[in-house]
Amino acid sequence: MTTNNAFTLTIDDDNLAWLAIDVPGEKMNTLQAAFVEQMSDILEQLKQQSQLKGLIVHSLKPDNFVAGADVRMLDACKNAAQASELAAQGQTMFQALSELPYPVVAAIHGPCLGGGLELALACDYRVCTDSTITRIGLPEVQLGLLPGSGGTQRLPRLIGLLPAMDMILTGKQLRAPKAKKLGVVDDCVPESILLDVAKRWIEKGKKGAKHRVPTKEKLISRTGLGRRVIFDQAAKKTHSKTRGNYPATDAILEVIRYGLEHGIERGLKLESERFGELVMTPESKALRSIFFATTEMKKEQGSDAKPKTIQRVGVLGGGLMGAGISHVTVSKAKLPVRVKDVSNDGVLNALRYNHQLFEKQRKRRILRRAEQQANMLKLAGGTDFTSFQHLDVVVEAVFEDLALKQQMVADIEQYGRKDTVFATNTSSLPIGQIAEKAQRPENVVGLHYFSPVEKMPLVEVIPHQTTSEETISTVVSLAKKQGKTPIVVKDKAGFYVNRILVPYMNEAAQVLMAGEPVEHVDKALLDFGFPVGPISLLDEVGIDVGAKIMPILVKELGARFQGPNVFDTLLGDNRKGRKSGKGFYLYKGKKKQVDKSVYKLLSLTPESNMKGQDIALRCVLPMLNEAVRCLDEGIIRSPRDGDIGAIFGIGFPPFLGGPFRYMDQLGIKNLVEIMNQHVQKYGDRFAPCDGLLTRAGLDQRFYD
Repeated sequence: MTTNNAFTLTIDDDNLAWLAIDVPGEKMNTLQAAFVEQMSDILEQLKQQSQLKGLIVHSLKPDNFVAGADVRMLDACKNAAQASELAAQGQTMFQALSELPYPVVAAIHGPCLGGGLELALACDYRVCTDSTITRIGLPEVQLGLLPGSGGTQRLPRLIGLLPAMDMILTGKQLRAPKAKKLGVVDDCVPESILLDVAKRWIEKGKKGAKHRVPTKEKLISRTGLGRRVIFDQAAKKTHSKTRGNYPATDAILEVIRYGLEHGIERGLKLESERFGELVMTPESKALRSIFFATTEMKKEQGSDAKPKTIQRVGVLGGGLMGAGISHVTVSKAKLPVRVKDVSNDGVLNALRYNHQLFEKQRKRRILRRAEQQANMLKLAGGTDFTSFQHLDVVVEAVFEDLALKQQMVADIEQYGRKDTVFATNTSSLPIGQIAEKAQRPENVVGLHYFSPVEKMPLVEVIPHQTTSEETISTVVSLAKKQGKTPIVVKDKAGFYVNRILVPYMNEAAQVLMAGEPVEHVDKALLDFGFPVGPISLLDEVGIDVGAKIMPILVKELGARFQGPNVFDTLLGDNRKGRKSGKGFYLYKGKKKQVDKSVYKLLSLTPESNMKGQDIALRCVLPMLNEAVRCLDEGIIRSPRDGDIGAIFGIGFPPFLGGPFRYMDQLGIKNLVEIMNQHVQKYGDRFAPCDGLLTRAGLDQRFYD
């Protein structure tokens, strides 16, 4: 037996070599620069043992193979050359593995991502478990990078150009059955027989991976013309999504194409060069900062108290929010849910909503029918408070009406237990007001989800003045189990996300009222990097919802939250947005187009006079100003929480790293100057807040 820190090599009586990976002191196996030497020694030994029948690479961790390379080592690189060298070392190591004179099999259970999949691709065969935790992918693009240790060269040659580009450009993670179907793995088996099956692949005795490129694709991608068509189409499709804001996607297409046209050796050389260049880009640095922030946040509880054990959850309200909250509680947190609504129709709506989502997952083979049924059995409901005395947390998702929400608190205090946590999903009402008539206000907390709940990753946790520390940590724990990233924010109107969103939306409305066409305003912000334009977003959220939130913020926070008075006019014409079939846009099924009659309604003559970049900056500046106020008032606990809240809550462009990293990148002095120029042009609402002026004077940044 040879042990070499993260790697252990054993040779059994059948002349089979077993290379076990187990990074000491870490929950997940990640590849680190220090391992290159260790792995080189082992590969040298293996090369000299030609009598071996084969090698099986496996993990000793119970729930992961290799989750990728350790991203921390990239931050230590001082220049592109150092980062390129890291990639080249990985390439050399995996090339040596692929050149061993006998079959090599990767036995995969759990995540096999990034560098982990590149290691597996260098093997002759890959066998994985059919477990739901087995995920296979190359997610580097999500960090503003490309796979740097052979992934861009080996994957297209194994499964074909089209599926490989799809995997690398999106960073998607495949479940085991899909990975088998595409040919990324050769076999997909129960965990109990993984190593036995891996041995069988060795016994087949053939060296060299079978390529599974579909015949139809071979005909297209093996010709120069066919390849050109594929790459041109891919570039167009990618650019329509990225708007040119993510340099990694262009580099991925370039490197894959170059490797196919000039051979794998030259392809690998370009891959490592481009990898090094991308590591040093501001986009990758920003995306890596998000990765580190979310990793850090997973370890936090929101308070020093230990969370209560949660075994059962209740949801009040079977509408869209209630149905979504019940879904993530059952599907992600694996907890039983009881839905209570004033009518049976409301309860049925929540059950139907869940069934449709589970049915989609079943059709996509994410769930088996038995799992779908088991999930549905965890859902129950009714119009009364039956069995509410058994619930640990009740999440309220009823209308934005203070008296109604206070009544809900009283009902749960009557029908629940003394220690039942009451979490209110409100987007604008102060939690202190909802709790002011409570007998046990320490159990009341805000838990603000974003719609649609099953897709949006953020939750705001809002304690009021007398919420207990235990209540805070309990709902933070629940939110994490539901697959959410929670940020703890102070109880003040708008909390954090809506408070920074409203000035942005107001400014977009001001631009519109100055005569800029709807689609021009939306396009400007899409080009800036938001996932949807602000006018489209207002239609999606609902113009009626905007009309309700705005006066609350004006009353609590002042006149700077007063936008152009268009809500009454729009609602008077039954324009609520998508839900009523028309707002600023007209909706027919999935199709939408600008409703030109809205201009007449608002007495506007649309004409494009401003550049897209100017519109985008004008809309974003009030958001930045408000984010700084939120930090200085203690609404958010740190710039990190503010960045994650904005990215996960409203889609602030991830490649900019969030409002606070973006302000650091612009430079605070420069930002103050830009704002003052906007004051001259558009008025005092652009005046930089005290926090910005102070930091500019002291030449401070938000991050060190």
